[in-house]
Amino acid sequence: MITSTPAVAAAVTGVVGVAVTALLDLGLIAPVALAIGVAVAAACAALLGPRGSGEAASPLHRRLVPLVAGALAILLGLLTAVIADLWLIEPVAYPLGALVGSLLGFWLHRRLGTLLSLAISAVAIAGVLAFALTALVLLVTGVDPVYTFGRMLSYGSQPDSIVTIINTATTYYLSAVAVAIGFKMKLFNIGVDGQYRLAALLAAAVGGAWVLPPGLHQFVIILVAVAVGGFWAGIAGYLKVTRGVSEVISTIMLNSIATGITAYLLSTDRLAIEIGTNNVGTPPIPESGWIPGIPAGFMGANREIFGLSLLAVAVGVGYWLLLNRTRFGFDLRATGQSATAAQASGVDVKKMVLISMVISGMVAGLVGMPQLLGDSHYYALDFPTGLGFTGIAIALLGRNHPVGIALAALFWGFLNHSAQILDIDGIPKEIAVVTQATIVLTVVVVYEIVHRWGRRYEQQQVGKELGRVKVATS
Repeated sequence: MITSTPAVAAAVTGVVGVAVTALLDLGLIAPVALAIGVAVAAACAALLGPRGSGEAASPLHRRLVPLVAGALAILLGLLTAVIADLWLIEPVAYPLGALVGSLLGFWLHRRLGTLLSLAISAVAIAGVLAFALTALVLLVTGVDPVYTFGRMLSYGSQPDSIVTIINTATTYYLSAVAVAIGFKMKLFNIGVDGQYRLAALLAAAVGGAWVLPPGLHQFVIILVAVAVGGFWAGIAGYLKVTRGVSEVISTIMLNSIATGITAYLLSTDRLAIEIGTNNVGTPPIPESGWIPGIPAGFMGANREIFGLSLLAVAVGVGYWLLLNRTRFGFDLRATGQSATAAQASGVDVKKMVLISMVISGMVAGLVGMPQLLGDSHYYALDFPTGLGFTGIAIALLGRNHPVGIALAALFWGFLNHSAQILDIDGIPKEIAVVTQATIVLTVVVVYEIVHRWGRRYEQQQVGKELGRVKVATS
């Protein structure tokens, strides 16, 4: 293995990936050329990287990490190239994708740990199993799975479809983060659906009732939504810490209460007005309360990306910083691992439960904001529902990690949107639901198997290290 400085090694890796892709693009189709180029660059990254000691020197690490890093690099490189190809010429877009994939592959090769690689492998295996089962269902029903998946991929990769997927994934992501905060505390916040719908209704009513200066208007609407979501989730947290009521039961009941309150308030005698035929909603929010979208004309789309997609990114960054860079996050994770041990170390467990539920509800209150402020501008009977339960599945699929949740949300949005084209061909679009349900189930099962195997691997590594220390000191 050749050793070099990280900067030189990264530069060599990037040059190799771009050069191989550009040369092969002369005789092969661009995606294949890119995949081979990034794979060669990943091999160079493995050769140029130091062997290291400890975990990096273990046989499993040396075999698994390069494969996972290479596969991720190829996927990310292809994704970059496909997006860049929407407004750049192909000879530029695919070498650019190769450069991004090669550099990311180099970085991943140095940063990925064995256990994280195992987790990613578990998700990949679950995905393969889910698509295999979906293909089997299609074959049994007399439908060609290759044609079906190809049709979904073709439709889902169109510019307007990409914008729709991103917008849908934005709401999914916020919902999943709200659920994930509870999961980190071993709390099951099933009430996200009720929390975001009640928050969206009251925020829309406040936004439609007043005309405020731009900036302040949006801030007030979002503040109302966050406050309502946090308060509604805080009720479940309070019941748990004071009366021992399971948050599962209380949040389910609060969902029903929120549905009743929403139905009561959403009438022309109270907060609503008539909007169209057989539809009522809150008074429209004036333009001073709208959040403009991000133009997507650069990639040929006629639609705009929700401006609050940037808020979802900020929420994801804040979620990661909260968990990994603050004392509160440490206490939260410690309490989730073992409430008894956390309490013995001085953590107020009841306070942590209450605050965690409130924060989860505050994020849940944001779920309806991209749609409310970026598209509909009022809350009506046709406002999206069921996003809270979708968030549970996405949080499980993303393993409660902000990046994993983002990828899962995009994947979920892709399946939902791309399946719409199947109706034209007489193929049941519900096949996407089969894939979604199967992949969540297989991820949970496969990840648990890999997790148990990973713990045994960790114990073996600790035993080896202790053995080396004992030999060295004897």
